[in-house]
Amino acid sequence: MELLHGKGWTEWEALKRAEPKFPGHQQPKVPAWGYLDESDPRVFERKIAAAHTARITHFIFDWYWYEGKPFLERGLERGYLHAENKADVRFCLMWANHDWIDLIPARIAQPNPPASFAGTYDPARFEAATDYVISHYFRDPSYLCIDGAPYFSIYLLGQMIDRMGGIEVARTAFDRFRQKTQSAGFRDLHLNAVAWGAQEIANVRQVVTLLGVRSTTSYTWAHHQAFPTFPATEYQVALEHAPVYWNQAEGIFGVPYHPNVSMGWDPSPRTCQSDMFQQGTYPYTPILKNNRPELFQQGLMQAKSFVERGGNQPQIITINAWNEWTEGSYLEPDSVHGMDYLNAIRNVFRS
Repeated sequence: MELLHGKGWTEWEALKRAEPKFPGHQQPKVPAWGYLDESDPRVFERKIAAAHTARITHFIFDWYWYEGKPFLERGLERGYLHAENKADVRFCLMWANHDWIDLIPARIAQPNPPASFAGTYDPARFEAATDYVISHYFRDPSYLCIDGAPYFSIYLLGQMIDRMGGIEVARTAFDRFRQKTQSAGFRDLHLNAVAWGAQEIANVRQVVTLLGVRSTTSYTWAHHQAFPTFPATEYQVALEHAPVYWNQAEGIFGVPYHPNVSMGWDPSPRTCQSDMFQQGTYPYTPILKNNRPELFQQGLMQAKSFVERGGNQPQIITINAWNEWTEGSYLEPDSVHGMDYLNAIRNVFRS
């Protein structure tokens, strides 16, 4: 990121400079803990302690691999993995396999900027990436395993298949990944697909079966519903729509679906602050407003009822997100609500 923005730059700089886009729009968001460096194990110990108190059981790290090596990995590899209390909140990975495009700041006149790094799809490079995952993460005692199978999620499954060269090439690559996981001493690989990156695949249920996908989940509500009003849509509207997709998803994919609850949605800090804020492609999208902690708690209660009703094991709920500050979705305390979003989770899952 420093190559693009200068030495010492972090995404905090975009957050600090965010401006309101309409009357009552609360920007910039201000983290109550300050603008911390999560590659510091002591910083991550504080995050883990807060998450554990809130009854969060796992962090799903967005994981990147470009140019034959990890990218933006310091929070995980230097911070979390060296935290003394990491066993209190275990971890797993979602491979964010999209091309890396510099969207900070995004210009309204440049909806499709060129990619700085291309996603990893060549089978040989895919194998190198998954070998790294097995050796550096799966073997860690704090990694999430479901019935002896490490949980590993793919963000854009359809794009990965297409760019690999088709379903048979992808099937061979994933079979090899699974075999190597088993050779490392695990019963199997629990492959999860993010629904947004899989739902447009033709014959998706057949593809899910061929690749051995065990479950699906969502990254954010914004992927499955069009927020109807710009510049902002009431959070209550999104909250009411979310269970509609939860009830459709298992029928779409043919495997268990783990419901997602989104704390908010506001990617406006990623836009060029001097450009006009008008509706367009991401991040010039509608913002969710009035995402109060009590409404977020209602969403959690709906998701809890959904998984208890469905009987799928294990009962997993994903939340967007721990610290997507420049997308307006974060559980970490801010200057307005403090620990209220974390307290909402504890209220629902205290037992």
